Amino acid sequence: MHKTPPEHPLDTHSAPTSPDRTPARRVALVGFGTVGRAVAKILCERKNKDGDSLLRFTHICNRNFERKKQPWVPGDVIWTDDFGAILSSDVDIVIELIGGLTPAEDLVRSALKAGKSVVTANKQLIARHGPDLLQLASANRCRLEFGASVAGGVPVLPALRTGLSGDRLHGIAGILNGTCNYILSRIETDRIPFSEALEEAQARGYAEADASEDLDGGDARAKLSILALAGLQVRVAPADIRARTIRPIEAIDFDYSAELGCTIRQISRADLKDATLFAEVGPSLVPTSSPFGRVQKNLNLVLTSGEYGGDVAFLGAGAGGDPTAVAVVSDLIVIARSAAGSARPHLQLASPKISCDFETPWYLRFVVKDQPGIIARLAAILSAHQLNIDAILQKPGFEKSSLPFVITLEPSRDAQLHPALQEMSALPFALRPCLCLPILR
Repeated sequence: MHKTPPEHPLDTHSAPTSPDRTPARRVALVGFGTVGRAVAKILCERKNKDGDSLLRFTHICNRNFERKKQPWVPGDVIWTDDFGAILSSDVDIVIELIGGLTPAEDLVRSALKAGKSVVTANKQLIARHGPDLLQLASANRCRLEFGASVAGGVPVLPALRTGLSGDRLHGIAGILNGTCNYILSRIETDRIPFSEALEEAQARGYAEADASEDLDGGDARAKLSILALAGLQVRVAPADIRARTIRPIEAIDFDYSAELGCTIRQISRADLKDATLFAEVGPSLVPTSSPFGRVQKNLNLVLTSGEYGGDVAFLGAGAGGDPTAVAVVSDLIVIARSAAGSARPHLQLASPKISCDFETPWYLRFVVKDQPGIIARLAAILSAHQLNIDAILQKPGFEKSSLPFVITLEPSRDAQLHPALQEMSALPFALRPCLCLPILR
């Protein structure tokens, strides 16, 4: 039988609880950065304004905590730099907000083994070790909640794990990285160079000094791995999901995509078909009238496709201290409202084959040194690989020494197209490798 842990000996403010009322869950916060401060603010304000009886904020654990102390944190909250003190205390829920894999993984595992539920916003940890940590939580009759690890303040993960659990989902697609969406939106709006849009994003705090994880798809594919875990109930390592960079996108690509009734966004998508998960992250053409085409700046959007419920959309701010903190506190409340000692049922996860061999129409943008016979040479290669041309687009006014033009293809498999791209990029008139983007309808 589960026994309710005793009240902390230093806590002199606890109100007596009636026999039929669950005592407040004691909460420790590990990590007092941007999100950690926002979480602490919400917890303190909930207590002051609402007399919150679900949660009791008891500990903050952070290195050099003396420099972090804030006057608005109540005096009965214990500050420490020793995580062992958290483990040995009667804390019920640990919030992990230090990020990264080391030492976060060890801290989370230790907390779960001690029977303490964990709430985390750590996408890298959940993407790589989520299935194992969920099993560990179940074995120790506690909870692991990670609603803040994808799309910040957009409650897509809680919806996937509860509100849509009655459906049988087969597809998830999303704009999961606000940095990329901001950059692409700025290029689209003012036709500025990629480098200028990136510098602006960095100046506004939307992008890190080294934005590689965002630009090259690493961040989004970790999030897609988590969405596949929660929504499709499959194991997929982020490294097994192909990621294509947005760096080659130029203003001219928005000109040509507009002629096709489209714009360009970084799209993460996963489709489960039989025993194969088709998954990838990268820039794609999407109709300007579609939900993806209408998402601007640093917003996130997730679309799910279900066998019974059809398509469902989630839109909102995907980053920032306050939206992420809301998701963290919401997870705390979910745990606090659950029966003491309850655990989520252990997920039976599939391990499908992972493929990026989608069948779609394609956008091919070439930059060539103009000369007779270019289209004929390219058409011959495409024909040899059973690839059908849909349209050829060429805007006037460009120098013949560096001429951009576009060929669109009818639907074909990625594996069918790749060898043709290699051949075409090796032609003597090609000044750079062809930019190849799927067209999503």
